[in-house]
Amino acid sequence: MASVPEKFIPLNYQQCKLSVMDNISDPNITFDDEGISNYYYEYKNFADQQQFTEVNKSAKLNEFIKLIKASGKNKKYDCIIGLSGGVDSSYLAYLARYYELKPLIVHFDYGWNTDLAISNIENITKKLGYELYTYVIDWEMIRDLQQSYYKASVVDLDVPADHTIFGSIFKIASKFGIKYILNGSNYQTELIMPKSWNYLKTDLINIKNIHRQFGKLPFKGIPTNGVIDQIYYRVRGIVNIPLLYYVDYNIEKVHSLLKNELEWKDYEGKHFENIFTRFYQGFVLPNKFGIDKRKAHLSNLIFSGQMQKKQALDELSKPPYDLRLQLEDKDYVAKKLGFDTLEFDEILKLPNISHEHYGTDLKLRENIVKISSIFLPSNYSESLRRKIIKS
Repeated sequence: MASVPEKFIPLNYQQCKLSVMDNISDPNITFDDEGISNYYYEYKNFADQQQFTEVNKSAKLNEFIKLIKASGKNKKYDCIIGLSGGVDSSYLAYLARYYELKPLIVHFDYGWNTDLAISNIENITKKLGYELYTYVIDWEMIRDLQQSYYKASVVDLDVPADHTIFGSIFKIASKFGIKYILNGSNYQTELIMPKSWNYLKTDLINIKNIHRQFGKLPFKGIPTNGVIDQIYYRVRGIVNIPLLYYVDYNIEKVHSLLKNELEWKDYEGKHFENIFTRFYQGFVLPNKFGIDKRKAHLSNLIFSGQMQKKQALDELSKPPYDLRLQLEDKDYVAKKLGFDTLEFDEILKLPNISHEHYGTDLKLRENIVKISSIFLPSNYSESLRRKIIKS
């Protein structure tokens, strides 16, 4: 409970019997008669539905490897990997070499790299013998978007970067004729997450509305990843594969392997290889929204059998990251985004506003579903409907 200010702690505080998810993390959390939260059952049901046995995972992995290799026959590349220098993408790059794939390794530079991330990227590409393709995202535009999101006072400040990065990777895949994008998402460490902590990264209407109200520059110069973009790339046959779903992803073993094999250096906190995200997740979320993302990450590790609850509680008793570095990051982020200290403080004190307040693309998605039901077979249109609504 010490990870967020006391003002966020409800009088009827309750924590999951098995994990560290609680009703601070999610006021809508539910508990059964034994005190076990809905998040345990969501994790268990997902694993059961996907039939993630070792045999099934191995078979699916081999199927994907064959498909990827076949798509790249007589080509320079057979897949694309976005490399941040963090643990997930670094391990993905290692696996690509292990399975003798031919990835195009892309790093997306949008101005917030830590020195540690840069060092990891250099070591990984050198050790694995990869060429590095660095895609520099328009700094003035991404800064204007990030400024807008702070002013909008919404919870998901990572939307501008995530939207732009995914838009870029699909654009690059299309340019190079690459069919398969390997992404580092995995259910073992990041399946459960309260919906109130995030927003759709693909809602381009929401993004443009926020930028229109608070931005200063014309909305141009960055690749987009809205629902229309997604449909276009699907028609082009470009597929996103979460390869880490189908391997034994034990975080401690992966850390050890990367350090020993690739001279990879650890960093404090999940996704903290990026200064913007480190400050956002480690300072803004706990202090402005009462959200400590470690609770979900640690609970995932508990559910996947990689951590005991006591270990997770010990971790949560510490600050999200070094308090002095938090203050340094606060000054750095404010200055880099173009805010003075007093203005940034006032922005951080603004009332929290829902993303939906600024409009959504839900109507567009519903119209696409209606059109697809006319022209596509019922089983295919239903599958597309689910993808469009959830993406």
